[in-house]
Amino acid sequence: MDITALFALSYGLYIVSSELDGKFNGQISNTVFQLTAEPIALAICVNKLNLTHRYISSSQKFSVSVLEQDTPMTFIGTFGFKSGHDIDKSNGLHIVKGMSGCPIVTDHCVSYVECKVLQSMDVFTHTVFIGEVVDTQHVKKAPPMTYAYYHQIKGGKTPPKASTYAGDASKTKEKAMNKEKWVCDVCGWEYDPEVGDPDNDIPAGTSFEDLPDDWVCPVCGASKDEFSKV
Repeated sequence: MDITALFALSYGLYIVSSELDGKFNGQISNTVFQLTAEPIALAICVNKLNLTHRYISSSQKFSVSVLEQDTPMTFIGTFGFKSGHDIDKSNGLHIVKGMSGCPIVTDHCVSYVECKVLQSMDVFTHTVFIGEVVDTQHVKKAPPMTYAYYHQIKGGKTPPKASTYAGDASKTKEKAMNKEKWVCDVCGWEYDPEVGDPDNDIPAGTSFEDLPDDWVCPVCGASKDEFSKV
């Protein structure tokens, strides 16, 4: 079975958020889709090991923030490659409370949707939550980011706990093709000396060894010693 055939499926990029006992947590998701129009219902898919899963299961509510195309990779890295068990993801964010009291991230957000959970379904490593929409609003006029744009233009990676993670087969293929690159052990982002790191003002042609000692991964913030040569 060639699992790369699944790459042809289309996705967006979102932040799914919830709260428990007044505490916020959110995560990156690409699995959000509308089910019905009257009443409006959405479905999301969340890994059971994620803190957001526990928050949604307990509070029975969630919000979905649609990310804009120009969302910084460091912002995506915070929600996609770091755990709420280790850091407070709300630090420095613009978060509003929805009609149900659910927290909603408005940074780099095109629009948002707030839902109350109607039912859930166990799907192996994940849970599908079906929610009835209680409110939705536009935040700014900007093109939303697609999952294809995130991968092909911004060079983004998929975390292992994502529902669309390709596994070791694709990583092995990439490593065989790109022997002179350095890969982040935390999130899988690759530093290519021929490209540099424009987000951190590192020009093309800068070798990995010549990167400043305080340089960090533009996606997840990992330090140089957390990179491995491919």
